[in-house]
Amino acid sequence: MSVTMIVVLALIAAVFLYAIAIYNQLVSLRNRYQNAFAQIEVQLKRRYDLIPNLVETAKAYMGHERETLEAVIAARNAAANGLAAAAANPGNASAMTDLAGKEGALGAALGRLNVVMEAYPDLKANQNMMQVSEELTSTENKVAFARQSFNDQVMMYNTYKQSFPPVVFAGMFGHSEDASLLQFADSEQIQEAPKVSF
Repeated sequence: MSVTMIVVLALIAAVFLYAIAIYNQLVSLRNRYQNAFAQIEVQLKRRYDLIPNLVETAKAYMGHERETLEAVIAARNAAANGLAAAAANPGNASAMTDLAGKEGALGAALGRLNVVMEAYPDLKANQNMMQVSEELTSTENKVAFARQSFNDQVMMYNTYKQSFPPVVFAGMFGHSEDASLLQFADSEQIQEAPKVSF
């Protein structure tokens, strides 16, 4: 073999090994943001499980507010369906937008419930209501933290995928689409958890 042939083969091997390293990094980064979304899913499911307890406790005091309570349950169910769709494809732009919209609607329904509950001082002093409220507030904080972690992981994936030379190989390896951040339309909802005071 000539020296030229050895250099060409070494160069081909180096490019091949570098492409393998890029592929492995893309897979690793995608798995990280998918795992980060799984953490959001855990916290949102916990939140969805707490909402029926909130409604059941409120029902005893708010017999005339059935429409408000039903709106909260309907928004909770819609958000749970949005979460299931997003969990099937974390990072998908339409799934993230749909989930964010349904979470916004749920937050609005809970806000309306909170306003209505202000007229029921006995309910606000109820021990069960105070406990559910505390758990909901804690869960909201965990959701915010998990969402921040997810968005950080998505950003790392997208940045790596869009940089050179990974951008050359990303499409060939099935990483042509950017992952989408989970952003809520209401900027106040991004900055702080909803206030749930009873």
